Amino acid sequence: MPGTPETTPANREVSDAPSPRRLLSSEKVYAGRIWDVVSDTFSLQDGGEPLTRDFIDHPGAVAVLPMNAAGEILLLRQYRHPVGMDLWEIPAGLLDIEGEDFVVGAARELAEEADIAAGTWNVLADFFNSPGSSSEAIRIYLARDITEIPHQDRHQRTDEEAEIEFHWISLDDAVSAVLAGRLHNPSAVVGILAAAAARAGDYAALRPADAPWPAHPSQR
Repeated sequence: MPGTPETTPANREVSDAPSPRRLLSSEKVYAGRIWDVVSDTFSLQDGGEPLTRDFIDHPGAVAVLPMNAAGEILLLRQYRHPVGMDLWEIPAGLLDIEGEDFVVGAARELAEEADIAAGTWNVLADFFNSPGSSSEAIRIYLARDITEIPHQDRHQRTDEEAEIEFHWISLDDAVSAVLAGRLHNPSAVVGILAAAAARAGDYAALRPADAPWPAHPSQR
C-alpha cells in the first residue's frame, strides 16, 4: 500500500547508514566565524520533486566524560547565551584544527577546560546533535586514570570559559539529575546515560579510543 512504512525484521541489526541522494545544487547562504549555513537542493528519488533544505555546515566536535578512581564524573557549569542559562556540561570543543586526531582533540579540550589529563580513553557514544538542521557530529569519550595538569602548564581561559565552575558528582546522582530534567546539555545527557549503561558491564563493551567514526563529515 503506497505510503505504508516498511517494518524492520525482528532479527535485523539496527544501524544508521549512509544514504546518498542526487544533489542538484548547493549554495553557501551564510558564512559564519565558526560554521556556515548551506542550502542544498536534492531529489529523494530519480524523477522526484526537488527538495531544498538549509542547514548548518559544522566541523564536528568531541566531548569528554572524566571519571575519577571513585567513579565520580566531572561536570562544568558554563553560561550559554543562545538559551540564556548556566548549564552543567562536560568538557567539549570543536574539531576545528585540520587533520587533528579525534582523541588528541578531546585530550586538548580536557586540558583546556578542566586542567586535567587522562591515561585511559574509550569511546562512549557517537551522535548527531541536531540532524534535521545541522551536520554536527559529536563523539563522547570516557576518560579515566585522571591526573591534574601543573598550574604553570594550564590553559588561560577567557570569555565564557573564564567563569567555568567544577563539580565532581557520583554517576548515580548525575543520572538522577538527567531523569529529573535538571540537566539539558546534550553531550552531558548522552554521556551520563551511556556511562551508566556501560558500567553494568564494567565498561568492557566500550570501543577503543581510536575506533572508526564514519559518521564524521571528514570521514565521508
